[in-house]
Amino acid sequence: MSFLTRGILEPFALDFLQRALLGGGLVAILCGVVGTWVVIRGMAFLGEALAHGMLPGVALATVLGLPVLVGGALSAVAMSLGIAALQRRGRLSYDTSIGLLFVAMLALGVVVISHSGSFATDATAILFGDILAIAPVDIALLAGAAVVGLVVAWAFHRPLVALALDPRIAAVLDLGPRSAQAALVGLVTLAVVASYQAVGSLLVVGLLLAPAVAAGHWTTRIPTRMALAAVLGIAAVFVGLLVSWHAATAAGASVAATAIAVAALSGALRAGISALRSRPIAAAPA
Repeated sequence: MSFLTRGILEPFALDFLQRALLGGGLVAILCGVVGTWVVIRGMAFLGEALAHGMLPGVALATVLGLPVLVGGALSAVAMSLGIAALQRRGRLSYDTSIGLLFVAMLALGVVVISHSGSFATDATAILFGDILAIAPVDIALLAGAAVVGLVVAWAFHRPLVALALDPRIAAVLDLGPRSAQAALVGLVTLAVVASYQAVGSLLVVGLLLAPAVAAGHWTTRIPTRMALAAVLGIAAVFVGLLVSWHAATAAGASVAATAIAVAALSGALRAGISALRSRPIAAAPA
């Protein structure tokens, strides 16, 4: 076995890295599907806000010794409902509602976790995740989340396509634009909560957006874009874990940085190909 092959394969002989790769791969599949819609609909700010919006629930669960995913899910759902309530009853714009609750939930989370006896350790785990600590039960939960996300995305595919084209068209065709929007917010919430342990609340948007952005450089067909985003996300998890192992860097941050690098390289490669295609062909000498 060559040195290069050993450097790539040997780390994944360890059980905790195998679980990290499997769990991260499931997260990448879910984020590839959901992230495609987030990019198409321009909802990146919602993803970022929900990532921080689950902080109070995660912090409270950490302090009380409860499952953090349950706390994060409840907090993210509460924020989603709060955004809808502010928009409907407070007559605020969508972005304004998100911005207000984003800051409020983030501040509340910091206040809660400041009562923890291990503030620095807990804050680091919440903000940056710990993909290397994924346990078999976490993998089962992530697999369930991925299945639910795929089923919901499939069930609402037509309404989401119509909503992306024009909400008025979706309403005229009786495709339920409000239900589609609610389903999309639910999918984003699911993806953010599922990705929490892998990359933490600060970096989750990178895994949600970057593979979808990279895939969008190569295809406009939504199912193909989702599949490519999932593949690129899995590749980012694999490479990120390798970088973390050999360079002794934070695993979650390495995965998120690799995903961003994939998007940047994809954009540069696509721009280069487009430039070559648009270059005029020089006339042959007589």
